[in-house]
Amino acid sequence: MAPYWGLYLKSLDFNAFQIGLLMSLLGLMRIFAPNIWGWLADHRGKRVPIVQLAALLSLIAFSGVFFGNSFLWLFLVMATMSFFWSASLPLVEATTLSHLGDRTERYGRIRLWGSIGFIASVLFLGHALDLLPISFLPWAILGMMTGLVFFSRFIPEAQVMPHDSDLTPVWHLIRQPVVLAFFSACFFSAVAHGPYYIFYSIYLVDHGYSKSAVGWLWALGVLSEIAVFVWMPHIMKRFSLRQILLASFFLGIVRFLLIAWGIGAIGIAIFAQILHAATFGAYQAAAVEVIHRLFRGKHQAKGQGLFNSLSFGLGGTIGGLYSAYTWDGLGAQITFSIAAGCSAISLVLIYRWLRNDEPSLTRQE
Repeated sequence: MAPYWGLYLKSLDFNAFQIGLLMSLLGLMRIFAPNIWGWLADHRGKRVPIVQLAALLSLIAFSGVFFGNSFLWLFLVMATMSFFWSASLPLVEATTLSHLGDRTERYGRIRLWGSIGFIASVLFLGHALDLLPISFLPWAILGMMTGLVFFSRFIPEAQVMPHDSDLTPVWHLIRQPVVLAFFSACFFSAVAHGPYYIFYSIYLVDHGYSKSAVGWLWALGVLSEIAVFVWMPHIMKRFSLRQILLASFFLGIVRFLLIAWGIGAIGIAIFAQILHAATFGAYQAAAVEVIHRLFRGKHQAKGQGLFNSLSFGLGGTIGGLYSAYTWDGLGAQITFSIAAGCSAISLVLIYRWLRNDEPSLTRQE
């Protein structure tokens, strides 16, 4: 939805603030929903049935877009869909890591298939929307969500292995300084990406890029992300998770400044998208691994849920809302410059509070 849903909402004559608010619902529900679903999964000891139910209810909720296009109606539809949609990611990631056991460095090579699917969808839709009206988009998304419901039936359940921390209240894990600093850094990283996920396609079209070119630029970013996922086992053996996170946040500063002030030059736009390998790919793989090491046993789904809630949820919502406010008031360049500043805050947090000798961040043997 990220590359083109903003264009669809713009076609309905919503202003920048309304678009930002509606798009932010995807993140807003991630503040609460993953924790609810994660607690339920850990309590039941089963994750896959919840993923399957959430996928079905997401599909049913999204179908509401075909029954109205007022701001209030789409607000209700997107809020309901997002509540169920946000259950899937943390539970699937916790399940994946449980299946991997001691081979969690291979997570990236599984996660890359989501990136491949993303590339296929943005390229197909980019070319399709150059030929078809934007009203085709909801039907395409409906088809993809139907596929998700179907394939969720084949996810194998993973056994949750007991751990010494099972008897420790999850709050005792959260209040550790290293955990608080890490979650704060993830929060500001998500804030930085807010304008990118909501307004980047609109920004490109406003600078004369075709919708197919928009699709290719999104695909380029994800291709770079795939390359990192493939090489992640080697990267994790050579560098600590702390070093990977520091590099990701530093390159985030560079990337958002390039988008802010150089988007009109195709070479700069291409280079900025290649940096998606660091700002999302390396960051995502490293962050999920850190959460997996900090939250073990029956707390795994809660940990992944908290990560999604505080970063993609709260951070993504704040990023979307601030960009919706500044886009018309201060302009796109200032909006993306603020994003660069948020990446700088993440960099400082990791550098200051996460030590080289922190067990959860040392390089893998």
